[in-house]
Amino acid sequence: MEWLYIVIALVVIVAIAFWFLRGRSGTTTAAPTTEVAPPPVTAPSRGLRDRLGKTRRALSDRLSGVLSRSGFDDDFWSDVEDSLVAADVGVKAASTAVDAVKRRKPENPAAVRDLLAAELIAQLAAADRHLETGGDPSVLLVVGVNGSGKTTTIAKLAQQLDGPERPVLLGAADTFRAAAADQLKTWAGRIGVDIVAGDSGADPASVAFDSYHAAKARGAGVVLVDTAGRLHSKSNLMDELGKVARVLRREAGDIDEVLLVLDGTTGQNAIEQARVFTEAVGVTGIVLTKLDGTARGGVAIAVEQELGIPVKYIGVGEGVADLIPFDPEAFVDALLGA
Repeated sequence: MEWLYIVIALVVIVAIAFWFLRGRSGTTTAAPTTEVAPPPVTAPSRGLRDRLGKTRRALSDRLSGVLSRSGFDDDFWSDVEDSLVAADVGVKAASTAVDAVKRRKPENPAAVRDLLAAELIAQLAAADRHLETGGDPSVLLVVGVNGSGKTTTIAKLAQQLDGPERPVLLGAADTFRAAAADQLKTWAGRIGVDIVAGDSGADPASVAFDSYHAAKARGAGVVLVDTAGRLHSKSNLMDELGKVARVLRREAGDIDEVLLVLDGTTGQNAIEQARVFTEAVGVTGIVLTKLDGTARGGVAIAVEQELGIPVKYIGVGEGVADLIPFDPEAFVDALLGA
């Protein structure tokens, strides 16, 4: 009988062990896993007023000094306009806004500030700011001068746009600097997207061609093509950039977006850059970077008013959430709001 009790005890021990192991493994293998797309990025990691603090302080301090005066004479209105111009809002935008406010005959400084904000918002209201991604795949060509933050902007856009149904592929068509391709490869690995890169010195247009067809073959929804940062004053480099755009338009039928990345700290110089790039490749939207580090944030208004090209994104920090869609109301409030 003693052996029978031993057998029963062993059976019980084995049964308990089996039940325990099955329960432990069930938490990892029984439940199906699903890929969850990242949430949409709609706000910076800190408030926009805080991020645009340098421009806000420069503009508000000067404007508050003007608004503290008694009486709205010609010198008053001239100084209000100068306050806006000093923040790189631009002469055209500033003059138009101030003239409109002056005609409204505001009764007090608070009304001047409110009307001024309303006029600046109205100047920006008509632009179409949505990011066009209707192609199959969508083709986004990204251009800009050296040091504008172009490659980092591409990585942030890729991380925001990438999803299980429309994955992103990066095209490293900056073949002049090996470090540029390496940087983009590092970003691709970090955010988990495919990349096509050519050899150093290869024809950028051929890399763009390969990137587009790789995106089609791999079922990518969006192909983001990086290009070499180049001085807008170098005509031969701009001609080469034009060739990249022509090849992509020929292969894809059209380019969904040509995004020009501008360094917001350059102020009014950004307008001339935008003008030359638009002539070369037909810029459809602008991304203004580094606005958290400059007192010239008003250039977002100036560049749009001068060229009629919509600002689609602004960069206000290093994080992926700090590349945000441009919202005129939020932007003007961050600059002028009491």
